Amino acid sequence: MTPTAEDLPKTLPAAVHPALASALAAQGYSQLTPVQMAMLEDGHADADLLVSAQTGSGKTVAFGLAIAPTLLAGAERFGAPDRPLGLVIAPTRELAMQVQRELDWLYAVAGIRIATCVGGMDMRNERRALDRGAHLVVGTPGRLRDHITKGSLDLGALRAVVLDEADEMLDLGFREDLEFILAAAPPQRRTLMFSATVPRGIAELAKTFQHDAVRVAASAASQQHADIEYQLMLVRRDEREHAIINTLLDSDSGSALVFCHTREAVRHLTARLANRGFSVVALSGELAQSERSSALQAMRDGRAHVCVATDVAARGIDLPNLDLVIHADVPSNPETLLHRSGRTGRAGRKGVCVLIVPEHRRGAAAKVLSLAKLMATIRPAPGIAEIETRYRRQILETALASPPADETEARFVAELVGQMTPEQIAVAYLRQQLATRPVPEDILPIAISPGTVKPRREKRSGEDFSREGASVREPRGPDMVGGVWFTISLGRKQRADPKWLLPMICKAGGVTRRDVGSIRIDDAETRFEISADKAEAYAEHLTRAGSLERGISIAPAGQAQARTLEAKGKEKFKGKPKFKGKRPEGQPDRPPWKPKGRGAKRPG
Repeated sequence: MTPTAEDLPKTLPAAVHPALASALAAQGYSQLTPVQMAMLEDGHADADLLVSAQTGSGKTVAFGLAIAPTLLAGAERFGAPDRPLGLVIAPTRELAMQVQRELDWLYAVAGIRIATCVGGMDMRNERRALDRGAHLVVGTPGRLRDHITKGSLDLGALRAVVLDEADEMLDLGFREDLEFILAAAPPQRRTLMFSATVPRGIAELAKTFQHDAVRVAASAASQQHADIEYQLMLVRRDEREHAIINTLLDSDSGSALVFCHTREAVRHLTARLANRGFSVVALSGELAQSERSSALQAMRDGRAHVCVATDVAARGIDLPNLDLVIHADVPSNPETLLHRSGRTGRAGRKGVCVLIVPEHRRGAAAKVLSLAKLMATIRPAPGIAEIETRYRRQILETALASPPADETEARFVAELVGQMTPEQIAVAYLRQQLATRPVPEDILPIAISPGTVKPRREKRSGEDFSREGASVREPRGPDMVGGVWFTISLGRKQRADPKWLLPMICKAGGVTRRDVGSIRIDDAETRFEISADKAEAYAEHLTRAGSLERGISIAPAGQAQARTLEAKGKEKFKGKPKFKGKRPEGQPDRPPWKPKGRGAKRPG
């Protein structure tokens, strides 16, 4: 039954259709976001719209409100489903499914039937759903075009088309598909385009397929992120994962999203968190659609509380009660930062965004925040004492909130009190509670001045890549005394370069750059110096599986070889090595294995 005017929430505008207003009230909406209010303005009800709206601004509900008068045409409810009256096009499967879920509850009182057509799903099931009839279809460009071409999707009765994340669809190469779909729709339909920005491609598309479109500019990105508290957490470079673990333990968040640059980083961090007792799922492009859907569903129904993801999750994923986003890697540009962070602080909810920043990457983080016009509070990583204090408080609050014992429990409580002292019972309860909580990591403190991050020019960590002798030195003061020499089976023939050799050397032996002295590159190998106090542990670390890429080896240099090296002195460096190809993003320690010249082969 459609509610009457007296039943509607008084805080929502009268222009909202009564059935939709009832659904909004049931979801806890007391007021609308700026982009949602803009859809209800006079003159927008029948017009084509070109809308600038950032992620997290509530635009799914916004276009749901905008097309409601067109789809319902004055009726209180939809009639029997037949050919679709509305079409929503989204760039990704995840976003399309999210849109379908949002519009399902928004139009539930109006009796809508929605069909989805997205890549990666069984096309036969989609065809059967279309044959049964639908009021609204939500899909991705390629799959929608397939259905139109095969005759299973008839757009002849279409009244409204919505392009969600239109700029993203053009970036992904869907322009031809979009033009095909829009050309198949009736010319008299309404066309609404939602886009974070309006580049030339969007303007041309609007000019071709819209009629006298009304331009609507919603709040700017910085305003949309006003509900997000940004924190820049400075850590030592070898304690990044420890900081992530402690940040999760120190948070009251019901669910958290952790972003990494690469799939390998997602796999590694997911395994690390699972081993520490977190209920965690992974989300990356290498997973099948069913695995990605299962991971998201686990987050939505509370079976998982942490999701580790690549940027595949940065657009279109809306997780309930997500109030913590962690950037395990510093975002490479402001757009990535905003899209990732926009998963929290959505539609009026508050959120926290934490950037885990190694000390030497502070400048890069400040630059990205500055370009995104965001301010972040600088803070250290939570320590053991802080987390244990939180644990004790939570345990006490849980105990105080427990209801009185019922009859069955009372008998056993009396038995416990008869055999144990209250102190013994309290100790047992405390130990039981602590056993269910992950143990926090020990993090060395960093001296941090209070305040907010300020833009500064990014600098390297003090490295001086000397051209004489291809030597690399950290700012250690005097030359390293008593260092132990090692060799790595990469040289000029493999286009060895100190810029990527140094991170590889550190990672292989579990040391920092300050533990590495000179690096000298020969034709077939490279010799490098490890400080005497770390040399034994370095050699032991090399024996562990997985410390080096296949075909590369590191071993201690012979004593005679070391003496020869000292006598020889620094060898002239003959210029910057050249190589073809590009180092993969997010993998600075991986050599660009595409050397020029005859006889240059990849090791192993």
